Amino acid sequence: MIELFAVSDIEEGKSKGIDLDRFYMFAVKKDNQIHLYWNRCPHLGTPLEWQENDFLDADAELIQCSTHGALFRIDDGHCLAGPCKGRHLQKIPFIEGNGMIMIQKDQLVPAPLY
Repeated sequence: MIELFAVSDIEEGKSKGIDLDRFYMFAVKKDNQIHLYWNRCPHLGTPLEWQENDFLDADAELIQCSTHGALFRIDDGHCLAGPCKGRHLQKIPFIEGNGMIMIQKDQLVPAPLY
């Protein structure tokens, strides 16, 4: 297992970028649930964040791509608006244990963009 970050490192309604040796991910905490995704837009594969750890729209209700403004639901990564409408961010399965968010080493390979 690979430890990514402590659950306490991310506040409710906030996002957090993760750089694990050039594997770029991000997490969002909403309604006390953590959601973990690969940090790349399904449109062009570009990183999503506006600034460091800033992946959400102004209301912190949706994930927003900084390149073209695409909007994604936090809970499932489904694109609601923008050039990738109908597509999804790639969710990463994780385990929460001992106050840490962890992934299996074999999860470190994002699926190709389609």
